[in-house]
Amino acid sequence: MKTFPYRISVNNVKLIVFVLLFSSNILAQEIKDIIRPLRLASNKTDTILVSDLFYATDYSITFDSSDNFYLRYIKPTKQLLIKPNERAEGIQLISFNLSGKKYFIPVETSKINYQKFTYKAKGKASKAFLFGSFNGWNRKNLPMKETSRGIFEIEIPLEPGMYEYKFFVDGKELLDGNNPVTVPNGFGGFNCVINIKPKYTGTAYLHLIKKDSVDEEYNFTFYFESSNSKYKLKKEDVVALINNKKIPLKAVTVNNNFITLSFSREELKGSKVLRIAVNSLGHASNIQTLRLFNGIAAGNLTAATKYDAIIYAIMIDRFFDGDKSNSIPVKFDSLERKANYNGGDLTGIKIKLDEGYFDSLGINTLWLSPVVDNTDSAYREFPPPHRYYSGYHGYWPISSTKVEERFGDMNILKDLISSAHQHKIKVLLDFVANHIHIEHPWWKEHRNWFGNLRLPDGRLNLRLWDEQRLTTWFEPFMPSFDYSNDSAVDAMTDNAVWWIKQTGADGFRHDAVKHVPNVFWRSLTRKLKEQIEIPFNKTLLQIGETFGSYSLVGSYVNNGQLDAQFNFLLYDTALPVFLEKKNSFKMLDDQIHKTFSVYGVNNLMGNIMDSHDKVRYMAYADSDLTLSSNNTAELGWINPPQVDYKSSYDKLKLYLAYELTIPGIPIINYGDEIGMTGAADPDNRRMMRFEPNISSIEKSTLTDVSLLINIRNSNSALRYGDFLTLKADSNIYVYMRSDLNGRVLVALNKSDVNRITSVDLPAVYEIKKATDLINKNELRITKNKLHFNLNGIGYRIFRLD
Repeated sequence: MKTFPYRISVNNVKLIVFVLLFSSNILAQEIKDIIRPLRLASNKTDTILVSDLFYATDYSITFDSSDNFYLRYIKPTKQLLIKPNERAEGIQLISFNLSGKKYFIPVETSKINYQKFTYKAKGKASKAFLFGSFNGWNRKNLPMKETSRGIFEIEIPLEPGMYEYKFFVDGKELLDGNNPVTVPNGFGGFNCVINIKPKYTGTAYLHLIKKDSVDEEYNFTFYFESSNSKYKLKKEDVVALINNKKIPLKAVTVNNNFITLSFSREELKGSKVLRIAVNSLGHASNIQTLRLFNGIAAGNLTAATKYDAIIYAIMIDRFFDGDKSNSIPVKFDSLERKANYNGGDLTGIKIKLDEGYFDSLGINTLWLSPVVDNTDSAYREFPPPHRYYSGYHGYWPISSTKVEERFGDMNILKDLISSAHQHKIKVLLDFVANHIHIEHPWWKEHRNWFGNLRLPDGRLNLRLWDEQRLTTWFEPFMPSFDYSNDSAVDAMTDNAVWWIKQTGADGFRHDAVKHVPNVFWRSLTRKLKEQIEIPFNKTLLQIGETFGSYSLVGSYVNNGQLDAQFNFLLYDTALPVFLEKKNSFKMLDDQIHKTFSVYGVNNLMGNIMDSHDKVRYMAYADSDLTLSSNNTAELGWINPPQVDYKSSYDKLKLYLAYELTIPGIPIINYGDEIGMTGAADPDNRRMMRFEPNISSIEKSTLTDVSLLINIRNSNSALRYGDFLTLKADSNIYVYMRSDLNGRVLVALNKSDVNRITSVDLPAVYEIKKATDLINKNELRITKNKLHFNLNGIGYRIFRLD
């Protein structure tokens, strides 16, 4: 038995323990999260929960006084009250102190814009309300005032961006007769569209130019482009951060409109995030964001981050049947096959994983539908036509710890995740936090954890998605949690942590996020950090599903809750632009920039073409359905779509070329890669097909989609880069993305006519040639102008050098 060569006294032990605890506490107080910009309105007080900005073990912080902001920090509740004054327009920094260190929060402030809406009644009208994407489609919280007989008006504050809206008059949804711009609402009708322009319309763009090294110094150069030729850039106009620390002015050099940031090798040691923007007469430029590892730009696949993710969504029961012994459908006379178990399982996914299917496709993250045990019975849906369904999809849990036996067991799930990791593929589990099934033991044992099905006024609280957002039930057999009960919060957040610990999974796709209060997500994320991410140095990704306004969706996206959510609002704009000739790419470009204003350019929001809850894109592209169809579910039962036109596959690839080259995380729904079609649920959840059971054109589509995915994997600018629009008109969309590893130009043509296209490239980039990343052809660039052919319903992706 070995002994220590010296004796430790009791006092020494106490000292060592104290030093260790003190050192641990100091280390824990070093803020690791990158504090995201706050976006505020002048003269308006906002309340910010500081724990949403960054994780810390203790929030004993003090804020420095500011000339442009009223600040009041309420330590017991971790709330920061902040109000910008008139001088705060643009982007500025507020500072605070934690554990003897100073940190900075970027704040972008703008003036409030007010927009007037007017409804003129054709007949008699007593009450009118405005509702739309700006208020989560709430029909009752924006009452209009009758200013004269039959004329109703309301003026509301709106940030720049595109919004859909309607009037709700005496119980009827009506369009704005004064606004001819409409888009389908997905329910057989239309919504009006209004585009609020920003106050500043001139150019104020910060370009990334280059990085160079001299001896032990790293220099990063940017160029500020301004439409104001008289504007003279000063050092003080530059707002720059390294992680959450302000870069001192001595590290900043300004020469005309060129900005250089200089650092020593030591200053860039480890993981750093460099952010820089320019204040131009109260107008903030875009924020350039550089992610560095020991001074080297992110983008190397061997050191992947969340920004490298390409998610492949799998409905387990519909993917591949690898074990016939567990292919046991629910037996019930009124249950049809497409609403029953079809045989897919975890073993089937592992077989395809081992065959290299996902490696070849270029996928690095799998999202599995819920693996938890579901009911063995069929249940009838409440709305007409009252069909029966099984729990094949996984969203009717009757256990908190058992894997659905038709999918496999816990050991098979662990083996699948372990094998995925060997392929450098991460796995997200679908977590259902909103509800359970009535067969779940918790419904009997803990009835106080759940809300009531019937409202005080006697109505059933069913599918009242917005009116009763946090309490509504999806079905009478699916009790919704009441998370005002702390025991329910603890039980379900602990259960989520348990699944990660048990399986080794890499995060969650969260179901029905907006129906679960923020307190739940804050509790879950804190537990994940403290029990998994920090002690095991493991990075988890959490992405949610919420249908609603930017403010609602964004209220869940921050360092204290979720990394991201599906970008349904961008998807809702992209569909009518790609599918309908009348809609211009300008409309899509405006919405993309609205997304940037909410989540930042370098965001993790999930971009989709379709999903297990949406009509398959191919059903629209092939004209089996239109965006104004109101029978999308019934069509799947009575006349399921089939692909008839070759051009539909081109339309699908065009959309995917867009999805895979814009900021955010692309999500490929299983079957997208072969052009699978389908109407609404459950027709959109058909069994996946593989060779030799796919057609020649499906095989060709698979090859082309794989190439697109791998182009994203091979060009970090498409994952980490900025976004510069070069052209956006009725048919052509051209944009460029740049990071420290390169520049990529993407061109899309949604018309069926070939186009000869030309775009002007920023002269400051000094680009000499463009290499087509698909056919490898090179084009010379003359006088900063690129000319190229663009096929009808086609796309080109160039690397620029």
